[in-house]
Amino acid sequence: MAKRNDQDNNKIEIEQGIHTDFIKNMTYAEYLKLDAILTNQNRLSENHDEMLFIIIHQVSELWMKLILHELNAAIDCIEENELLASYKCLARVSRTQTQMIQTWDVLSTLTPAEYLQFRDSLGRASGFQSYQHRLIEFAFGYKTSSILQIYEKEPEIKNKLKLALQKPSIYDASIRALIRAGFDIKKGSSDYSKPYEESEAVKQAWLTVYQNVERYWELYQLAEKLIDIEDSFHQWRYRHMKTVERIIGFKKGTGGSSGVAYLKKVLDQRFFPELWDVRTEL
Repeated sequence: MAKRNDQDNNKIEIEQGIHTDFIKNMTYAEYLKLDAILTNQNRLSENHDEMLFIIIHQVSELWMKLILHELNAAIDCIEENELLASYKCLARVSRTQTQMIQTWDVLSTLTPAEYLQFRDSLGRASGFQSYQHRLIEFAFGYKTSSILQIYEKEPEIKNKLKLALQKPSIYDASIRALIRAGFDIKKGSSDYSKPYEESEAVKQAWLTVYQNVERYWELYQLAEKLIDIEDSFHQWRYRHMKTVERIIGFKKGTGGSSGVAYLKKVLDQRFFPELWDVRTEL
């Protein structure tokens, strides 16, 4: 009788109890709609490396969807004065942002010569047009109504952005939490579509929070969570800028922007300005 080789001896049999009959049951692929997801990486060129470019951007959009899911939940929690519950949502935003930052390491394996092989296939399509990126900016409080003209071709998306433009940002909700805690801050305009304007009263309120941590522990923790997500957002933008510079240098972007010059400029945007200013005051 022939001897069984070591490979045969090391085979792992399916455990008893593991389901193998899915005729009447939902499968993993069905639950995740994998057919829809995995059949939508359609290259417009014959270039091998275009697959990397498509997947990186699709994955980033999925991470942004999760960020928006958690940001909106956090805003609701803060509005309901459930600050502790908001921390979990914001911590998840930070962890998700870490994943997004790391995607640039993968995309940076794309060389300039490789990208040029399929760049023309993009036409005028650009990451600048990502509506989820705009929704995140709106949720952070950076409101720009002029950007809506980009989405004339997609009325459903434009309407979604219009609605988000009118909603309070996470910083608006946080300032209202300060007011509920007894800080003397004038509410200002109820038109949340306007860009946020820095306030001395808000800065003094946060300064008091940082100087009296035990008394205002929940607000202090909220402030630090906000700093976390803004810091991570800027790290993501910085890695974006350096990856673009590495691949295309200072060429214009496919969407018509100045490319690296534009990406460097937006690095100076601040979403929660008073939280950064109090660090100098302390």
